[in-house]
Amino acid sequence: MIRLTDVTVRFGGVVALNAVSAEFTKPVSGIIGPNGAGKTTLMNVLSGFVSATGTLDKDGDSLMALAPHRRARWGLRRSFQREEIANDLTVFDNVLVQVDSAGKGGRRDEVARMLDLVGMGDKAGKMGAELSGFERRLTDVAKCMVGAPKLIMFDEPAGGMSIEETQRLGDLILSIPKATGAQVLVIDHDVELIARVCAETLVLDFGRRIAFGPTSDVLADPKVKAAYLGTEEIAT
Repeated sequence: MIRLTDVTVRFGGVVALNAVSAEFTKPVSGIIGPNGAGKTTLMNVLSGFVSATGTLDKDGDSLMALAPHRRARWGLRRSFQREEIANDLTVFDNVLVQVDSAGKGGRRDEVARMLDLVGMGDKAGKMGAELSGFERRLTDVAKCMVGAPKLIMFDEPAGGMSIEETQRLGDLILSIPKATGAQVLVIDHDVELIARVCAETLVLDFGRRIAFGPTSDVLADPKVKAAYLGTEEIAT
């Protein structure tokens, strides 16, 4: 379980996150909201890149006081909106570097297994510079899956993908908890992807929590439709 309690971030006079609380209990959960809602800020708080007040813990482990590199060694992994793939390394070595940077030592068998799982095993020797956009994303996902992760976060992983690629990515995300034991958080504007892979979803707007719960219920909430889907909120 990931527990956020009264997480608040201020940038000068701007409150980017305002006392956000949630308990993510499902293997795969989502975070959605309009642009500027605070989604990436929250992910940066979880990563340790942005300072915040409040508390943050995962299965009883307090993370708020840990520096980013210590969170990585603890088991936190994340992808960014733009894949971090070294063009001058092979697919295999791009993933192997992640294991070593997490302080787990070189585990070549684990790297090979995860590349097979994401569908890149037959491209392990391909250079990063030669990869397509989708291949880069799959390699980036494999990087998140090695080294005994406990929490994996994806920031708009389906950006720029075709319908077929998004379908494959969704299937892959759903397989991650069983393959690695890690809990997964997904930020994406693709509501269909969120609805398919996330059992529960947090919705932010102007840095505040406006809804949280089972994804189907959240997406049907008039407040969410008004804030995120662009429909008028129905007065009750």
